[in-house]
Amino acid sequence: MKVLVCDDEKNIVRLIQVNLERMGHEVLTAYDGREALDQVAAHKPELILLDVMMPYIDGIEVLKSIRKNPDTAKIPVIMLTVKAQQGDDLKGLAAGANMYMTKPFNPVDLQTFLENGCMSS
Repeated sequence: MKVLVCDDEKNIVRLIQVNLERMGHEVLTAYDGREALDQVAAHKPELILLDVMMPYIDGIEVLKSIRKNPDTAKIPVIMLTVKAQQGDDLKGLAAGANMYMTKPFNPVDLQTFLENGCMSS
């Protein structure tokens, strides 16, 4: 599966990338909202892990753009963020996220979702 990991924290991106590659997935990376949208347009990933708080364009706006485009609207998106205040998960889900995970997260949880097809569009 081709997975796009979008987060402005390079260490987090690398950690997720290593874990996903060990699971056999192809991993694309982006470090800000603009780069995320560019990667989505260029590569049409099968899953997107998207941080909420990113430079230039935040994750919620990136998600809204993805959902507005008929070519990308059905790509599953997991919002991945440290932002765990009351209501933040609802904003992500209302914008069209398939799931909302807070950091730190257990890579095994992500693997379980991928293996069980929980992210199918």
